[in-house]
Amino acid sequence: MDINGFGFYKSKAISLDVYFAVNHMKERLLIMQAKDVCRIAIGGAGIMGTSIAQIFAKYGYSVVLYDIVTKSIENGKKLIAINQETAIAEGEIKPEDSKELLDRISFSMDPKCFSNADFVIEAIVEDMKVKHDFWFQVSEIVPTGAILTTNTSGLSITEIAKAVKKPERFAGMHWVNPPHIVPLVEVICGEKTDLAAAETIAEVAIKIGKKPVMVKKDAQGFILNRLQFCILREAMHIVESGIAGIEDVDAVMKYGLGMRYACLGPFEIADLGGLDTFYSIASYLFADLSDMKEPPKMFSDLIDQQFYGTKSGRGFYDYSNGKAEKVIEKRDKDFIKIANCLYKSTGRK
Repeated sequence: MDINGFGFYKSKAISLDVYFAVNHMKERLLIMQAKDVCRIAIGGAGIMGTSIAQIFAKYGYSVVLYDIVTKSIENGKKLIAINQETAIAEGEIKPEDSKELLDRISFSMDPKCFSNADFVIEAIVEDMKVKHDFWFQVSEIVPTGAILTTNTSGLSITEIAKAVKKPERFAGMHWVNPPHIVPLVEVICGEKTDLAAAETIAEVAIKIGKKPVMVKKDAQGFILNRLQFCILREAMHIVESGIAGIEDVDAVMKYGLGMRYACLGPFEIADLGGLDTFYSIASYLFADLSDMKEPPKMFSDLIDQQFYGTKSGRGFYDYSNGKAEKVIEKRDKDFIKIANCLYKSTGRK
């Protein structure tokens, strides 16, 4: 081993530096490398967990889905079946390949299923205490070198890691719904995350066809949700201010901004539009944009009535009488077409 790779000065007193460096490298070598990852264990058999399971199984990994609720396991199996039916109908997978994919996925209510996992993804409820309870138990069960990740949408990785044994192997791995179709994965380091673990996570993401982005700071919401909720906040402000209705706001996104953002990022769009023009608009528009610090009344009213969107049959729109299933099916089919057009047919990176 070339000790100069550690960046130490050559001297007669180097022995202590070498001792610490070599021992640090030994610890790093215990962290699973991407090429050695074979067995995936996912905590949570909900929408995200089941979707993530399918993408790993598609690429040949053995996957176990863990949940503590029998109904969640049953619903998870149904979700996977629906997703596979859509994939077959859209020509994304052959029926025989879909069967092989399903054979690679198993379900368990026994936490011991994590005992031989190489790579763990936690996709449970967005509640810090629940996540702490999960990781306190699971991080004691998994092999020493296993990579541990959370799919939290924005909770602090450093805070979650307080319940994790050997937190240097733990990081955020934020997937985007539906993860078996959307390519982005955010990789977020906590204060104690070893860079080797983050690199393994990113490499695994690439191996299953994803586009990993390294988030440099453990900030609430990371990148995607900070941008997403900025848009949602302004969208609700526009509606509550009487500027436009819900349907028209959605139409502007789908037929205007959505098309732009599918191909370009905000900085690219600004460059192409002319920074002088964008600066001029920003000078008067920024002051008029919403800066609300709490969810607005139109949002809280829906929550008070337990209108949670497709999962409850109503949200901003009505999803009763089987409409939810049709909306989700259409979304997935549209996403597949977009992904094929933008990423597969063009080879775009």
